[in-house]
Amino acid sequence: MKHVLALDQGTTSSRAILFDQAGQPVAVAQQEFPQSYPQPGWVEHDPETLWQSQAAVAVEALKKAGITATEVAAVGIANQRETTLLWERSTGQAVAPAIVWQDRRTAALCQKLRAAGREPAIRSRSGLLLDPYFSATKLAWLLDSQPGLRARAEAGELAFGTVDSWLAWKLTGGRAHVTDASNASRTLLFDLRAGDWSDELLAEFAIPRAVLPSIVDSSDILGEVAGIPELAGLPIAALVGDQQGALAGQGCFTPGLAKNTYGTGCFLLMHTGEAPPVPPPGLLASVACRRGGALTFALEGSVFVGGAVVQWLRDGLGLIGSSGDVEALAASVPDSGGVAFVPAFVGLGAPYWDAQARGAIFGLTRGSTGAHIARAALESIALQVADLVGALEQDASQPLVELRVDGGASANNLLLQLQADLLGRPVVRPLVTETTALGAAYLAGLAVGVWHDENEVAGLWRVDRRFEPTMADGAVAAIRARWQGAVARSRAWPG
Repeated sequence: MKHVLALDQGTTSSRAILFDQAGQPVAVAQQEFPQSYPQPGWVEHDPETLWQSQAAVAVEALKKAGITATEVAAVGIANQRETTLLWERSTGQAVAPAIVWQDRRTAALCQKLRAAGREPAIRSRSGLLLDPYFSATKLAWLLDSQPGLRARAEAGELAFGTVDSWLAWKLTGGRAHVTDASNASRTLLFDLRAGDWSDELLAEFAIPRAVLPSIVDSSDILGEVAGIPELAGLPIAALVGDQQGALAGQGCFTPGLAKNTYGTGCFLLMHTGEAPPVPPPGLLASVACRRGGALTFALEGSVFVGGAVVQWLRDGLGLIGSSGDVEALAASVPDSGGVAFVPAFVGLGAPYWDAQARGAIFGLTRGSTGAHIARAALESIALQVADLVGALEQDASQPLVELRVDGGASANNLLLQLQADLLGRPVVRPLVTETTALGAAYLAGLAVGVWHDENEVAGLWRVDRRFEPTMADGAVAAIRARWQGAVARSRAWPG
């Protein structure tokens, strides 16, 4: 039996998961890595740490499974998107820390372009909004951050990439400077209709074309592993943004199917088919996948702080000893006691897109406890997703029938029950919740013949548990009204 190795490079950890032909995980290896916050609103990663941790877990996963590379058919990569790296082509060394997707340092530049009336044209081409979240303004900032970088980029001496590009470069020993269409579509530099880099968008952000990677299929052999001796010669057969990877891992290959991933943030994607969709207000349009040169698309809503709010309860407040403790603490009270928690630590994403919003807890009384805050934190995750679904359904031809869910926080039964209650429709957790990595494995396996087609892959999807709504309508309305009031008070925070 051939296996497929998925490299899942996330915001807080690097993971490698080995899957068998039934789409079941055989071995998992994971390393957390440090987050750097050099200034308020800035978030950075060390590029070498991203690579070294990912290489280490790739080797560890094979050791755990007790197999060698000869039993692996291909390697697939799923990655944190929008995070921006810049490195020297001659040495492969990064010239600066990676600017993480959560970073807000370019908010002023986005506001300047917005005030100049540039957003409608940018949104029409890219499907995205003018926001520091995306790669273009991060790259523009990097090019001007040190003397000479822009000139070197224009001369072709530097290479830009999102994390997929960085890993592909390192894995192939510098032979491949590529990105897939799903990641390219998250940069603000990609024209959805043309399916390629846009000269107009490059000019808008003053990005030299010489610095860009080539755009390749999400599912195709792009090179062989050379940078990890234990994996040498294995075909690298998939690159995909983590959320598009999860869409594939959930078997959402046809229009109307949707999933939400509860990771550091929350990401709701609905497959929309072969034509670029016009996104409703507050939502985004992106490439879902490119196979055989053909593009499929998705509508997306992105929440910046999802599961990260639980990490903050653990690391920032010391309220829990481990992330898994939050469910029991939150379940120890019947409700939040009137507490509302807006986790806008790095601003608010969809559908608000307010870079100036800040985190806030409202409704505290002398009777409020850590349990109430923990429950309000879980509610905040579910409420943000409910906002996304509401925005998605504004222009949808039919309402969402069910929501397929995955990601680390989807193990939290209380959270998923709250989600079903606040949406008023079923929430479905699959048997395999590592769908980001699974999607990368499926796309790699499709490229080398482990699976024949998308129908075969979709047929492997299995339900673990369905959560049906049980909360009374009046209680749901009260929670959502309290939430909207709290969000309004947290927005455009001064200073």
